[in-house]
Amino acid sequence: MDKNDKMYKSSLLVEKFFEGTSFVDSDIQSFNNFIDVEIQKIVDANKVIEPTIIPHNVDEFKIKFDKIWVTKPEITEADGSKRKVFPIEARLRKISYAAPIFIEVSAHINGVQRESFTTQIGNLPIMLKSKYCHLHKLSPEELVKHGEDPYDLGGYFIINGTEKVLISVEDLAANKLLIGRETTGVSEYSGRLFSEGAAFKIPHTFEKLKDGLFYLSFTRVKRIPIIMIIKALGLTKDEDIMNFISRDQQFDSLLVNLYEFVDIKTDEDAVDYIAKRTGITQAKEIRIERMREILDKYLLPHLGTSQRDRIPKAYNLCKFLRKFILASNGEISLDDKDHYANKRVKLSGDLLSDLVAVNLKVLINDLLYNFQRIVKRGKFPSIKVIIRDKLLTQRIYSSMATGVWVGGRKGISQRIQRLNFLETMSHLQRVVSPLSATQENFEARELHPTHAGRLCCMETPEGTNIGLRKNLALLSRVSLDTPDDELLKNLKALGLKTA
Repeated sequence: MDKNDKMYKSSLLVEKFFEGTSFVDSDIQSFNNFIDVEIQKIVDANKVIEPTIIPHNVDEFKIKFDKIWVTKPEITEADGSKRKVFPIEARLRKISYAAPIFIEVSAHINGVQRESFTTQIGNLPIMLKSKYCHLHKLSPEELVKHGEDPYDLGGYFIINGTEKVLISVEDLAANKLLIGRETTGVSEYSGRLFSEGAAFKIPHTFEKLKDGLFYLSFTRVKRIPIIMIIKALGLTKDEDIMNFISRDQQFDSLLVNLYEFVDIKTDEDAVDYIAKRTGITQAKEIRIERMREILDKYLLPHLGTSQRDRIPKAYNLCKFLRKFILASNGEISLDDKDHYANKRVKLSGDLLSDLVAVNLKVLINDLLYNFQRIVKRGKFPSIKVIIRDKLLTQRIYSSMATGVWVGGRKGISQRIQRLNFLETMSHLQRVVSPLSATQENFEARELHPTHAGRLCCMETPEGTNIGLRKNLALLSRVSLDTPDDELLKNLKALGLKTA
């Protein structure tokens, strides 16, 4: 085979690859997954709402959110009529290309359903070329008929007539303990883990201080001995803790920690110890109850937030402690934060999921405020009347229009650059780091070997943003999260045995 044949065959392969795929397929799949799966998870996390002020003749009152769904983009005209809208009309009329969000709501008095209805709780901007867009799977001829460029990639939104793209954000992987050496501070080594549950992202810090004890910090719980937290979760026997950390190897540093708290025999004593160290000063019963609530809700929330999740949390803390001891003893290598296996890229679906989760809580608080205000006047309102659908819509539109996102991040939503096709394609593939552009962060800015094939090694700006603003490689694809159930099923098929 000569050189020309090889070049022809490679160009043919690339051509065939792009016949069925697009540069922005990952972003479109992420948006589809957000509407199909994630938005329902957000509602399920806020499923039951209980007002604190209820009518005096009612013992129990609950508002329940059930199924949520999104239709296709439509417009409501001045006369109240509704019809579907295409992107070209949204651009020309300076309106948003968005679809209504509907939800099933029910009210329950003393365990008996009082009312049940379906209502619109807002409008959601729809990504062009996603499966909820009117342009989905249209032929080039049909796209031209609807005023669209058949070569347009999609993957962006139209807000008030302006084309907006959501910039992907790279961040450290959640729910993964990363251990590194510290140049400053009281602990030579530290382990950091961001536990991301349904509604929380809680940073956890593992340290070993000069007294030889291992400490854990999370939320308002600062530097509590890990052994005490493990005992508070229900794993109280020293022998069990030792076995779960390591059956085949004995660590002297662990023996020091176990000996320090050998007098603590019950989980209640351990919880009370942590509560006192945390500064909770009420009576013992209330103190223990409050501390248990904090441990359930804020300690490793990705493993669950109920009482039955305490033992799995204790097992995982043992596993993390083993890794920390091995790393600090030099028996295993430290984690490289810049390795791309330790990072995750948040695409449009993940960013919108964060936005909707925060603003749904705002809508729920507004609903509760309106309900309780009317109850104080001696009336019993219908839930249908007090849901303000414009509140959620306005807050989503505001973030999409200004680029100011939850968590104080700025520049997430940007006006798409249309100077030429290549610049548009580059803008749709952009990835930014959350690190500050004013700080040095030399290692984070450097090219890492794991960027090969994933990120473009050439395209990054000069100046303060160098290495922090990057672009996906043209042929790279970002995979979605694999459901745990599916992963376990495949592992069991390969021979995994669970206890």
